Amino acid sequence: MDSATLMLSFPLRLPSSFSSPSSVRVPNEVVQFSPFSRACSLKLSSSRNISGFAPILPLRHSTLNSPSPSQPSSLTVVSAKGYKMKTHKASAKRFRVTGRGKIVRRRAGKQHLLAKKNAKRRLRLSKMHPVSRSDYDNVIGALPYLKVNREVK
Repeated sequence: MDSATLMLSFPLRLPSSFSSPSSVRVPNEVVQFSPFSRACSLKLSSSRNISGFAPILPLRHSTLNSPSPSQPSSLTVVSAKGYKMKTHKASAKRFRVTGRGKIVRRRAGKQHLLAKKNAKRRLRLSKMHPVSRSDYDNVIGALPYLKVNREVK
């Protein structure tokens, strides 16, 4: 069986209270390692040791200095990346958003058979027409990143 070894190096700051004959001296700091023991089983949890070495630091919970109650501490919330919604490409070609945030569309009837339609009708069919408010949810569902202003009349 092949075995792989992983070696990581990182800066480590420890309290200066560690001093023992079985310790390694790092510039300005001391890191204590316990001897390797085969009796330990491999437990890969944060509160147990890994690969038979005893934990470097004692397993006690430290309390952080909390700010005074008059100053509320700022809390940063990090969330996992969710699913990226996809744009319906056929809808993206059919709908546009005006500068005020309204959704507009083309009128039907301007693709073919234009010879029999008079100029006034062709001109009317060329203009963009606002989408009905009842269809906004359907259009926004197909185009999730469209910058729509729902409050515009």
